[in-house]
Order: sequence, then structure tokens, then C-alpha cells
Amino acid sequence: MSDAYDYFREHAIAAVRKARALPPGRPKQKQRTVARVYHLLSKEAALKPNIHHLDDFRAARRLERQIGR
Repeated sequence: MSDAYDYFREHAIAAVRKARALPPGRPKQKQRTVARVYHLLSKEAALKPNIHHLDDFRAARRLERQIGR
């Protein structure tokens, strides 16, 4: 396994936990979407690590910060 896989997987787990703690509504749906993105990134990174995942990761992080506001 690559380091990227583990890194994205940890973010996916943290995002799922954060989503579970939120009350039902739009922010919870957005947080679950972020968790899915991290999960998909981890699956892709497990197959073939490359630098192109970083742009997707940064976009997911920006969305997650917007949810937290």
C-alpha cells in the first residue's frame, strides 16, 4: 500500500465520523459527499499513486472547510 492510500483513507474515516456527528440536513449531506470523495481518492491511490490526486484532495479540503463555517 502506498502512503497516499493511507493518508486519504484516514481523511475518509475522519470525514465519516464528522458527518455522523452532524444533525440531519444539508451540511451532513455535504460532509458525507466529502467522505465519499476521500474514499474514492484512496481507492485510486491504491491502484496507482500519482500526483494528480492532490488537486482533487485540495478541492475536497476546501469544501470541507466551507461546511465547517
